[in-house]
Amino acid sequence: MLATRQPDLTVCMEQVHKPHNVSAVIRTADAVGVHQVHAVWPGKSMRTMVSTAAGSNSWVSVKTHPDISSAVSTLKSEGMQILATNLSSTAVDFREIDYTRPTCILMGQEKHGITAEALALADQDIIIPMIGMVQSLNVSVASALILYEAQRQRQNAGMYQREHSPLSEEDQQRLLWEGGYPVLANVAKRKKLPRPRIDNEGQIDAPQAWWDAMQSTKG
Repeated sequence: MLATRQPDLTVCMEQVHKPHNVSAVIRTADAVGVHQVHAVWPGKSMRTMVSTAAGSNSWVSVKTHPDISSAVSTLKSEGMQILATNLSSTAVDFREIDYTRPTCILMGQEKHGITAEALALADQDIIIPMIGMVQSLNVSVASALILYEAQRQRQNAGMYQREHSPLSEEDQQRLLWEGGYPVLANVAKRKKLPRPRIDNEGQIDAPQAWWDAMQSTKG
């Protein structure tokens, strides 16, 4: 699983405010190997909501930003093309994009869509062709369609056939600990204990003193 992670493919949710949509986007991101998603929220309470909605998706981290400008600046500094889901005169079919490039898919708020500021910062508008009466898809459904097109292209390009993970050892250990042992990870965090190493068999490699502290009724 770690070897197939795609650190240069991500989604940025601009004020997507419904927890079930946030959670669904993160679940799809995990399914196609996305390592981290981004969320733009102007208030602390909304950042907390994103963390809560993502709680069951501990294999994908959520990076929050106070505004769209800082989010896009961060993503572009990583060499990513920013694709905005928006119907415009310059928009192209989402399947015409080269997703083997470092890519961020920008998804807008459920009711009003992507803000004008975000659209101005994007590199390209993309659309999902629709021939029925409805004008848009649910944000989580739209993101799933686009992410699986990205997955298809990357699969064909051999980007999932890696022998070693592209993630740092630090990120790998964090994922194995928090995703593989979520209950123990919460206990250790509460007790302010250091993160143990996870060995090649997926087992916790920690000294006896660490285990004693974990089992103690104190803290």
